[in-house]
Amino acid sequence: MSQRRISRQQGFRIERIQAERIARAEKRAAKAEDLLAGGALGDEQRGRIIAHYGVQVAVEALEGEQTGQRFRCHRRANLEHLVTGDEVVWQPAAEAGTGVISALLPRRSVLVRPDPYGKLKPVAANIDRILLVIAPEPTPSAELIDRYLIACEATGIRPVLVLNKADLMTADRAAALGELMAGFAALGYETRTLSAHGDTGDLRALVAGLTVVFVGQSGVGKSSLVNALLPDVAQKVHALSSGSKLGQHTTTTACWFDLPEGGALIDSPGIREFGVWHMDREQLLDGFIEFRPWLGQCRFRNCAHRQEPGCALRLAVDEGHIQPRRLASFQRLAEEQETR
Repeated sequence: MSQRRISRQQGFRIERIQAERIARAEKRAAKAEDLLAGGALGDEQRGRIIAHYGVQVAVEALEGEQTGQRFRCHRRANLEHLVTGDEVVWQPAAEAGTGVISALLPRRSVLVRPDPYGKLKPVAANIDRILLVIAPEPTPSAELIDRYLIACEATGIRPVLVLNKADLMTADRAAALGELMAGFAALGYETRTLSAHGDTGDLRALVAGLTVVFVGQSGVGKSSLVNALLPDVAQKVHALSSGSKLGQHTTTTACWFDLPEGGALIDSPGIREFGVWHMDREQLLDGFIEFRPWLGQCRFRNCAHRQEPGCALRLAVDEGHIQPRRLASFQRLAEEQETR
């Protein structure tokens, strides 16, 4: 996919938005520094980012007498972008319910995606498992699933592919969706078929004790799954747009929800596209787990795995070890990388 062109008007709009963001960031940084300079802050302690509120973030205290309480916090100017799931060092301020974040603690994992302007954007941090949710509508994209799985492999986060809204699956879609799920199961990925409004299967056991993020296109029912696990949360749920069938964005920022069995859910905004062009060629190849036994066995070291003679991946396709669709998916993603 080539990098999109923008008009002059769009360019001006982007510049204006960036200027507004910079101004907000400077205001936020000034507020944080004023609080720090004023000396009216409590002791440093550990906390966790659980949501964003404009220029502030919500922090849950993880230690001391305030454990479990939530505070709206500013952050110091020298901190990188903070995301839901990040563990931080923060200090309570004199104003009740507020504080300042002074440091970001090391992340054990982070899910990132490139934004339309070429910068990597963290989505959530310190994740144990990713539940990649699809549904009969909007129509699942096998290549979008590939992109998510590549991202999981790059970060070492275990994925589970979940087909939601099974109660809405029509007879004419059942065969295609069954084939899609079976294809990924054959690669060794865990799969589940369930319904947030009916039989949720072993969903609760699947997430218990872990930090889990739900990802997938808008309208696949991620928030409905959160509601099924945590009815008291009452996440807003919007019906699919009757015209586009693409779904409406219900969640606007990633939010943290504690599970009664231990662990937590992170409900992320719907992502219709997930670019992996920021990865190098080796990372992209390694993201297709079934390719690994054949990597390095091609006749030519610089094999592009297209029409070159002696390509081990194409031979593996001919012998039935690799699905033709997956090799074609890799080739398209590799072309996308080359044009960026």
